[in-house]
Amino acid sequence: MTGRPAQSAEPAKRGQSAGPAKAANAAAGAGDGHVVDLNADLGESYGAWRLGDDEALLEVVTSANIACGFHAGDPLTIRRACANAVARGVAIGAQVSYQDLAGFGRREMTVPPEELAAEVLYQLAALDGIARAEGGRVSYVKPHGALYNRAARDREQAAAVTAAVSSYDPALPVLSLPSSELAAAAASAGLPAVAEAFADRAYNDDATLVRRGTPGAVLTDSATVAARVTSLVIDGTLTSVSGKELRISARSVCIHGDTPGAVRLAWAVRAALEQAGVTLASFA
Repeated sequence: MTGRPAQSAEPAKRGQSAGPAKAANAAAGAGDGHVVDLNADLGESYGAWRLGDDEALLEVVTSANIACGFHAGDPLTIRRACANAVARGVAIGAQVSYQDLAGFGRREMTVPPEELAAEVLYQLAALDGIARAEGGRVSYVKPHGALYNRAARDREQAAAVTAAVSSYDPALPVLSLPSSELAAAAASAGLPAVAEAFADRAYNDDATLVRRGTPGAVLTDSATVAARVTSLVIDGTLTSVSGKELRISARSVCIHGDTPGAVRLAWAVRAALEQAGVTLASFA
């Protein structure tokens, strides 16, 4: 994993003085009404297999989507991620998935609704228990990988996910693509639906994500990613792979923890947003 950029490009760490420049940026962001959450996928290591840099990402993001053990994450990794998120004041989200450790939760699966609802409930309750043991709690839910994409278009799978969340805590927000089946199912169940966009992923003309494995699907150039996210937050626009301007409104922006150079990308995005006067704050 690539390390952070030079210290001068980083915002102050939580618990340290942010200085007049950051305070001015925060005030400008609040005045302009531009507020956004920056989230990342964490807790995805498993045993001797290390993935991502949780501690470094927790210094920059405002929300952490923590794996629940079905696509990644062993108990110790998950507990450490929760403890570190609590220590840094980062909101904890349950990143629920299809039961697919071998495929990292990115393989298409068809799971009966009743079974899927039970699996989502199991993951949510487990992560919330660990978070509470560390002095925090789960404050939102976000599906991972194939489940995220399937629930975005499949009404039945979306309903199963939201049924599980609602049965556990009817006040928990659900993070999803705007105008997706999952967002509609969450709203129908009375759950807060929070719109999300992706910093490091390319978009099709219909505002869906370009399938992984397609050339250019994952974006790794920090300048390009930072500029795209700034345009998204300030103007509500993103450019698709064909050059079409998309109108997208999102309260949260995701950087995948397993994207090459994820820490560098996260710092670049945060620095660009703060320079533009945007306030970074968790929706939860």
